[in-house]
Amino acid sequence: MAFLYKSQGRYSDAEPLYIEALAMTKRLLGDEHPDVASSLNNLAALYDSQGRYSDAEPFYIQAVAIAEKQLGANHPNTITFRKNLEYLRRNDQP
Repeated sequence: MAFLYKSQGRYSDAEPLYIEALAMTKRLLGDEHPDVASSLNNLAALYDSQGRYSDAEPFYIQAVAIAEKQLGANHPNTITFRKNLEYLRRNDQP
């Protein structure tokens, strides 16, 4: 549902759902699970799409760190999360 709201530009509806999904994933699977990295990336992407770069960056950083540790540096998800962070940093320039 959060993804649908985000795709419709309904960011204020999407945000609490992404936050809830992240909390549930952490509670059910633990803080270091690869699915937690995916949830962090999704929340970061929401903030990124709103231009909330300083809010997005820490979530991307956490997603990359978890993915590298749990999946390895060359896993497709790790690469995607790292590219998202790099893209954010390139576009968050004055």
